[in-house]
Amino acid sequence: MEEKDLQNAKKSPKEKKRISFEWLNGIEEKPKKIKGTPDVNLEPQTKRAKFFKGLWSYILITFGTALIACGIYFFKFPNHFTMGGVSSFAVLATEFFSRFFGIAISESVIMSIANVILLIVALLIFGKNFAIKTIYSSMLLNVIVLGLEKVLPINEPLTTSPFLEMLLTIGGIAVGSAILFSQGASSGGTDIIAMILKRFTNLNTGTALFVADAIIVVLAPFVFNSFATKEMTTVFLCSATGLILKSFIVDNVIDGINMNKCFIIVTTKEKEVCDFINNELHRGATVSKCEGSFSHIEKKMIIAVLNRQQATMLKLFLKQTDPNAFTIITNSSDILGKGFRIV
Repeated sequence: MEEKDLQNAKKSPKEKKRISFEWLNGIEEKPKKIKGTPDVNLEPQTKRAKFFKGLWSYILITFGTALIACGIYFFKFPNHFTMGGVSSFAVLATEFFSRFFGIAISESVIMSIANVILLIVALLIFGKNFAIKTIYSSMLLNVIVLGLEKVLPINEPLTTSPFLEMLLTIGGIAVGSAILFSQGASSGGTDIIAMILKRFTNLNTGTALFVADAIIVVLAPFVFNSFATKEMTTVFLCSATGLILKSFIVDNVIDGINMNKCFIIVTTKEKEVCDFINNELHRGATVSKCEGSFSHIEKKMIIAVLNRQQATMLKLFLKQTDPNAFTIITNSSDILGKGFRIV
């Protein structure tokens, strides 16, 4: 016993020196491996795998943030759209200070101040893992918008169609936000408010965004006097329509990103199929006995959930190994459990 204790004592300093890549992960904690359980369904634990997984996550966050920045700067700011978000709050605040106090403040400055306040709130509620990614995204968003102001100054809308520019605004912001949410991050601003609502209520992401942004759209007519002219009324109606479309698009894009394939396979070659799922696809499966109501032949039913690439590989394997297998494949974007999203 003493020799084992000495060996464990010698190993502990080395374990403390291991580099941790937990900061690259999202807001959800990763499951720990239970002693005696197989490695199936566990995320790759090597430093290299964690690093590249985290790197890919930040590449997606950068791309999503760039989409949001382009939608805001090229289409939202010139048209004074107020369909939610800190950028819309910045548009309202800029107009408010300019009209009632004669103070000229850049939208970018107001965005930066509001984002800092909300980031502090996010850090207190969600912790450092979520805050790190959100800080990166929000700071990058401010840098891109400020850079575009210097390099490509815009004083008027790019087209004569407010509806077209509203669609382009929503396209950039909604798709970009959905990418960030899928990576356990946000662009800051009212997205943080939406994440708080989602965490403490039963609202989905799109509905939480709608609730968080609706108050800004309601205030817009009082600041811009939106019904004074037909043009201003058009802008307000486009903003209100955009708010509804944004919540709808965000939910659908997130569902598309998180889409998995659920397989229900009735077969007599359960060993070959399970071995392929476990050893080649590195996923788990549930096996149960079943019997045909007409033939009364006993078979096995296998249930497995795979991503799209793994699903294609399994379909090809079934075609070659057991063409007579009865297979049901359904789409699901909300999978809870080990190997997927933690309950």
